[in-house]
Amino acid sequence: MRDSSRELLRQRGIAQVLLNRLDTQRLPYALKLKKKVDAGEHLSEHDTEFLKRIFKESGEARRLVEKQPQYRELVDKMTSLYEEIVRKGAENQLKPPPPPKRSEFDDFV
Repeated sequence: MRDSSRELLRQRGIAQVLLNRLDTQRLPYALKLKKKVDAGEHLSEHDTEFLKRIFKESGEARRLVEKQPQYRELVDKMTSLYEEIVRKGAENQLKPPPPPKRSEFDDFV
């Protein structure tokens, strides 16, 4: 197999791993965080660590886009989503935390 064919297979493999990780881990958690910050809640330390890890790993996605431009729109949309979560999360940190959510069982305590 030629080196260029091996490199193409390697790039496709990396893309598949990143897409799978996005589908099963990154996107579901990002949407959960988006809902959380949209509701005015503060990000937890775990949430912040997740976002730090995402931004640290984003170089891998950017390098992939250089070689596989068909993923540019997806990477750009995910980057915008994470940036919005961070922006809203920072805004929320300046406000007092919202009161705890009431449960239907609170009246029985």
